[in-house]
Amino acid sequence: MAEHTISIVVPVFRGEHTLDALVEEISPLTEKCQTPAGRPMRVAEVLLVHDGGSDRSDVVMRRLAATKPFVRTVWLSRNFGQHAATIAGMSSTGSEWIVTMDEDGQFDPEDIGRMLDVAVENKAQLVYATSANPPPHGLFRNLASRLAKAIATHVLADRNLVAFSSFRLMVGEIGRGVSAYVGPGVYLDVALTWAFGRIAYCPVQFRQRSGRPSGYSFRKLVSHFWQLVITIGPRPLRFVSLTGVLAAFAGVVVALVLLCERLAGNIRVQGWTSLAVLELLLGGMMLLALGIVAEYVGAAVRMAMGKPLYLITSDPSDGPLHRVPGSESEPGVVESVE
Repeated sequence: MAEHTISIVVPVFRGEHTLDALVEEISPLTEKCQTPAGRPMRVAEVLLVHDGGSDRSDVVMRRLAATKPFVRTVWLSRNFGQHAATIAGMSSTGSEWIVTMDEDGQFDPEDIGRMLDVAVENKAQLVYATSANPPPHGLFRNLASRLAKAIATHVLADRNLVAFSSFRLMVGEIGRGVSAYVGPGVYLDVALTWAFGRIAYCPVQFRQRSGRPSGYSFRKLVSHFWQLVITIGPRPLRFVSLTGVLAAFAGVVVALVLLCERLAGNIRVQGWTSLAVLELLLGGMMLLALGIVAEYVGAAVRMAMGKPLYLITSDPSDGPLHRVPGSESEPGVVESVE
């Protein structure tokens, strides 16, 4: 079996005290090694993307790049956010697989081999690591995170956006294609569903954050969730259109009822019936018109975000998912694999 090569992308904001330990954990994987299922793999490069942090992460990054031949640095002009930094790192990779992970040591690099096995065995182009243990956050944040993901997956999005985290493994060619067209302010995991077909999930043990407090305040978390809602697409706008249709239909029904009541003499206030009927009909028409306008706005938003009409790749039979003979599977979402 040919060796699977991997590029690891790490967005860095406050990694002064965690980057050394993370790179040391990755270092054994840069030599020839195997996944738990015996597939040869090797981490070819680690890209540290400096996202304008306020600590001395830049000093640590320069030292690691000078002493570790597999470490490369990517420098952003200012703080653009974790997703933008991750996309910048993805665009700079050169391996057949891309892994994205945080700087704080929450994720174990040893789990990359298990995620690669899940990808190959299920012919999955994208694999998310899901927490097999309770997430290392407070109760309020865990509940808020579950609620946000439930709203995003069951109310606003399709079934492809089932569970997501910043620990991901993806086919490098498609990942670099995503990074080439995605627009500013786009939620990365939504953009990935635009291009990747089959998605799988690998349960892993999430670790504590090395005593470092989270860099996400309540305000940032709310902003993060709102960015997710906006990126998902025009479905929230379609709720407005649906509301308009229902209001217009209800207006017609209520207008007929009021008209019958007026003719029967049950409504004695002069002019009230006509005013009520007009308000119901005009209100429904206005909401319906607003929904139609919202559809046009949604189409413009999708184009501005960079959602592709198509994405050309090489022959899939030459890719890393088809090196080992296996049964073909239908595209879609694969449930969590132990």
